[in-house]
Amino acid sequence: MTSTPTSQDVTLPQPFGEPFSHDPHAVYAALRAEGSVHRVALPDGSPVWLVTHEADVRAGLSDQRLSVNKRHSSTGFSGFSLPPALDRNLLNIDPDDHLRLRRLVAQGFSHRHVESLRAGVGAAVDALVARLTEEIASSGEADLVAAFARPLPVRVIAALLDIPAADQERFSGWVATMLSPRSREGLVQAVGDIHRFLVDLVALRRAAPGDDMLSSLVAARDDEDRLTEDELVSLAFLILGAAGENVQHVISAGALTLIEHPEQLAQLRARPARVADAVEELLRYTSPNQTAIRRFPTEAVEIGGVRIPAGDTVLFALASAHRDPARYPDPDRFDIDRVDKAHLALGHGMHYCLGAPLARLQLTLALGALVERLPHLRLARPADPLRWNSTFRFRALQELPVTTLR
Repeated sequence: MTSTPTSQDVTLPQPFGEPFSHDPHAVYAALRAEGSVHRVALPDGSPVWLVTHEADVRAGLSDQRLSVNKRHSSTGFSGFSLPPALDRNLLNIDPDDHLRLRRLVAQGFSHRHVESLRAGVGAAVDALVARLTEEIASSGEADLVAAFARPLPVRVIAALLDIPAADQERFSGWVATMLSPRSREGLVQAVGDIHRFLVDLVALRRAAPGDDMLSSLVAARDDEDRLTEDELVSLAFLILGAAGENVQHVISAGALTLIEHPEQLAQLRARPARVADAVEELLRYTSPNQTAIRRFPTEAVEIGGVRIPAGDTVLFALASAHRDPARYPDPDRFDIDRVDKAHLALGHGMHYCLGAPLARLQLTLALGALVERLPHLRLARPADPLRWNSTFRFRALQELPVTTLR
């Protein structure tokens, strides 16, 4: 993410350093105590307005004066510097284009269609639980991220778009590199690999269409002229990238949270029908997305008593909102019986996650299977610190060594 800092921005506080990587919630708690809106710098020096109070975050996410379209930026914002064929996705456009594109893929993520996928998702969960169990029996432990959390959404989305699982795994790796690059060269390489893969995939569907969602989008482009070529490739990018990343990270962090809260885990095992409630609380408590997609005011706006000029970059801190005591009593407590389940982990307003029903189905079946079929699940090496990928955008476990052996 890049923009041009002004002279008064040179000494802006930078809250996303080592303390944030270690414990983002402590950093957000301190910021909330000082106020809702803060002028801060991102790690690359870019100035942003960071919004931390839940009420302001919720209101801002549905405020149509705050655009996701980068053409409204007055600071030279470029984000990941994606090529046009990846940048025309739902996260970067406002109405009416947003609604037009959303309608093209909405049927594939409707509750009715997602429910028709239940048996297939369940079969994938069963196969991966068996794989996880076998690995533990053979080696004494297994990495729940690599053996279970990561491959599940890969298989589900691969089936949805009729993509071989191996190709989807390669794509997932490129997306992970893009989100947390170790170098500028690595970022450029990952974006290039993603672009080439999707262009080739669209060409393949154009030559040999099937019954999958991507073939339907190609037909909407070629036969009905309902979207541009860049919009077509960008939609494929969003479906493939976003749908898998969030689910895998909630599964792994969710499993860790349950292990670390044995009394809640015991309640869930005694009442397995409550797994859907546990999923909602986990989405609040441990969602990987630290901030929502950036916004740019199309006119000067006031948030939390602070005037923000048109064109500045605004970041809404979802992780902070989810631990705001003004909204959630005792917010740092994980509680599957929590009454208020109106979290923001899947978005709010126009940009509410289109794939939310499919995400919830995967999370419910995956975590339900872990609770029911692995009653002795625990950390394999509790004394060893866990490794996280942590940025101002997201926080996710790199691995989660577990065992069921006693």
